[in-house]
Amino acid sequence: MNVEVIGTWAGQVWNALNESGKLTVKGLKKATKLKEKEIYAALGWLAREGKVSICEVEADVEVVLI
Repeated sequence: MNVEVIGTWAGQVWNALNESGKLTVKGLKKATKLKEKEIYAALGWLAREGKVSICEVEADVEVVLI
């Protein structure tokens, strides 16, 4: 795994969120077909860029574009 791959995953996650507005990690897995660890790497990338808000909701994590 390298920076370019994580950037690609971040693009996939951003596109899924852009279409839906907000999704849980489970929803992102379904929308992007990425593995959970790949989603969390992508979310770290997007959070570092200030593009997402992440919060815990019951037994899952909800992500919203900023």
